[in-house]
Amino acid sequence: MFSKKMLWGSLTALVLFTGTSGVALAEMPDHLSEQTSQFQHIEQPLGLKVGVAIAGFALIGLELWWFLLYKSPES
Repeated sequence: MFSKKMLWGSLTALVLFTGTSGVALAEMPDHLSEQTSQFQHIEQPLGLKVGVAIAGFALIGLELWWFLLYKSPES
């Protein structure tokens, strides 16, 4: 099916391509945010951000393991 080398290469490419494009899309110019400031910006603690990211990566890894690498025991 998939080799480990192909899986790690795909995961690395996914992280590299999504890690750089998300920063530019998330930033909003100041003049637009002042006009439509319906929501307030709340700064989250760094530990919370890191914890949520690690939990997300762990769940993604679990799904990949379950669907691509798990071999069910034959009864």
